[in-house]
Amino acid sequence: MVRPHLPLNALRAFEASARHLSFTKAAIELCVTQAAVSHHVKSLEGQLNVILFNRLPRGLMLTPEGETLLPALREAFDRIAGTLERFEGGHYREVLRVGAVATLAVGWLLPRLADFQARHPFIDLRLSTNNNRVDIAAEGLDYAIRFGAGAWHGVEAVRLLEAPLSALCVPSIAEQLHTPADVSRHTLLRSYRADEWPQWLAAAGAPANMPVPKSIVFDSSLAMMEAAFQGAGIALAPPLMFSRHLLADAIRQPFSVAVTMGSYWLTRLQSRAETPAMVAFHDWLVEAANA
Repeated sequence: MVRPHLPLNALRAFEASARHLSFTKAAIELCVTQAAVSHHVKSLEGQLNVILFNRLPRGLMLTPEGETLLPALREAFDRIAGTLERFEGGHYREVLRVGAVATLAVGWLLPRLADFQARHPFIDLRLSTNNNRVDIAAEGLDYAIRFGAGAWHGVEAVRLLEAPLSALCVPSIAEQLHTPADVSRHTLLRSYRADEWPQWLAAAGAPANMPVPKSIVFDSSLAMMEAAFQGAGIALAPPLMFSRHLLADAIRQPFSVAVTMGSYWLTRLQSRAETPAMVAFHDWLVEAANA
């Protein structure tokens, strides 16, 4: 049965006493007298009609009833404290949790986040990265930015960007590539999607009987591109996400041919009501993608 009007002071006195197993130490923490703490706890025991502590000659020991109550109070007080900490300058700092494919997070999103923070200084963005395998509910995310066709069960998806894949490699390898068939002389770096290179080679007009090159499979485009930067082979990746490296000539795109295997999408659970912070991030992200 829910018991309304339980006094906050009594609950706080119990929680502090339970942590210290001492009325005296709880009183010091709460800046009240030991007698006041003892009175509050006794009053709470009376309202609940249970004994919360066994009073010992040297301190206190929680009863089973006290051990049951303590975790719930700790969680409640921690949540209250966490909420109060988010008030700043007359505003409430809302937390926004976003998961993103690491390739897009590093190559496209991070350089733009300063603009989002400038526009929305009272939103605390918590960004986590993944390799496109994400469970929004289990990870407690408000949004997940992922790559694919936009069809995920129970998810609302907003299309953000197309990111066609093209061959990328270091300049020393690029200088050896005169026709698409020349890639067969090098190690091909690819994701776990085995159809990407065959589709690119077909689009590039490579001979159908071309020898199958050896390949290395990665679960992360960032790891794949790091291998490409080190000259391990030719990667098939979205040039849009590595534009800084292309401009610096750290990596080159030897052929203009690109194939579209999917798009980047902003997704959220359909059962998740949008908060003001979510709406702000959605609108900003769509605007940035369109620009």
